[in-house]
Amino acid sequence: MAVQDGRRRQLLRGALAAPWLSALGGGAAWAATPARPPRIVSLGGALTEVVYLLGAQGQLVGTDTTSLFPEAALKTAKVGYMRQLSAEGLLSLKPDAVVGTTEAGPPVVLDQVRSAGVRVELVQADHTWDEVRRKVSTVGRVAGREREAQALQAELDAQWAAVNKVVATATRRPRALFILSHGGSPMVAGTGTAADALIRFAGGTNAITQFAGYRPLTAEAMASAAPEVLLNSTQGIEALGGEAAFWQRPELALTPAFRRKALVAMEASHLLGFGPRLPGAVRELHTRMLAALA
Repeated sequence: MAVQDGRRRQLLRGALAAPWLSALGGGAAWAATPARPPRIVSLGGALTEVVYLLGAQGQLVGTDTTSLFPEAALKTAKVGYMRQLSAEGLLSLKPDAVVGTTEAGPPVVLDQVRSAGVRVELVQADHTWDEVRRKVSTVGRVAGREREAQALQAELDAQWAAVNKVVATATRRPRALFILSHGGSPMVAGTGTAADALIRFAGGTNAITQFAGYRPLTAEAMASAAPEVLLNSTQGIEALGGEAAFWQRPELALTPAFRRKALVAMEASHLLGFGPRLPGAVRELHTRMLAALA
């Protein structure tokens, strides 16, 4: 237990899925026993992080392509992007349980996996701290590590309280805008998005409140939003050709952020994953937004 607790603390510090059904024998009966812990497929980077923090990585037989942290997760068998799964790919790993969020799918694929006798547990994704808590408790229950999950949650709750206290003392609320640019035309984040929640948690104000979800980035939208600081993922900046190319986009010149070149870019799964690294992501975003406006 001491080794496991040390590993968890180390990771936390480093942070600051027909015919083929019958061919598989009619499905797998889920049973968590000391002799054979359940084989788990994790759909979502945050859930995969929890698996490792609970010391259950030996039960992990597959992950989706958003599972990038810790580095060991990159070496796991991949079942594709969590929103574009295939039942064949999931069942080929012979899991006892599949754990994901309500963003995983398509739903018909998960229904097929259930029909094969695999337990499917989906955590409601609503971009709140309770979402993180549900991820920890669900993985703990599925992996048979409830006690470890309770200990981890206590650590995370303490971190969350501490970062909220720091944010609450700030006297300035930066007007921020998140740009999604991983592929295709860049879009901006409105209300009801993970980016909107992160901005608010970090003590900022989302410059886009006129619509929910994501919409294309236009010169008119940028001018009316008037963001003081722009947010993106490091992957998004790379997709646009780097930071210098990013600032060459003409619509950005219409914003107050352009004058200061106020940009905060963070790794996507860290920034928007809503997992155990969320307190650290909020603290970093808060600090860097204020620094960009200093």
